[in-house]
Amino acid sequence: MIHATTMQAQTMRDRLIVGLDVPTVKEAEEAVRALDGVVSFYKIGYQLAFAGGLDFARELASGGTKIFLDMKLLDIDHTVAKGVENIVRMGMTMLTIHAYPKAMRAAVEAAKGSDLCLLAVSVLTSMDEQDVIDAGYEYDPHTLVLRRAEQALHAGMGGVVCSAEEAEAVRRIVGPDLAVVTPGIRPKGSDHGDQKRVVTPAQAIRNGSSHLVVGRPIVAASDRRAAAEAILEEMRSA
Repeated sequence: MIHATTMQAQTMRDRLIVGLDVPTVKEAEEAVRALDGVVSFYKIGYQLAFAGGLDFARELASGGTKIFLDMKLLDIDHTVAKGVENIVRMGMTMLTIHAYPKAMRAAVEAAKGSDLCLLAVSVLTSMDEQDVIDAGYEYDPHTLVLRRAEQALHAGMGGVVCSAEEAEAVRRIVGPDLAVVTPGIRPKGSDHGDQKRVVTPAQAIRNGSSHLVVGRPIVAASDRRAAAEAILEEMRSA
């Protein structure tokens, strides 16, 4: 599996993941062309996946581009394992699994011997304390994130997805070898959108994030290339 120790030695360019949160493959292709030479890592989630994005992911991966497939898998053990086996064959770099211990253990076993980095989704960055309570959990978001980080470590996962607000505490739990991937990144002065727990790029790096996921601030920008370069500069200033 990919570990944070090797990733931390990479350049900031390798640690910035651009979320291709667009409705069509055509728009995704336009974004990738605009960012050629600046960005080498992309996230593909539900929106694009269900519009031909999985074939696009394979195409990018076959050309050497790194792909974070954000599927947030959760199902019975057998189903999770079979899904992971096929995703390994696709050549993906990262894959998200909801941080339920049985699902994580099934995914880890299925990915054994591959380079796929399995990421445990702790608490979505669009959720605050009331959202967590409404979902039936007895923990506040911070406590729940840390509990799931411990479970991910014990399950043998490759990393954790969490808010950069919790990255420092998660890093203390998982140690230096696991990835800490943080969405909800917003450069200074940008709109938070539907994210509730957000952090700037520089602060996320200082907090111990190994990778930053940035979508709309880059993809929706009038000059995507300039927006990505500005975020990379913020990361380097950390």
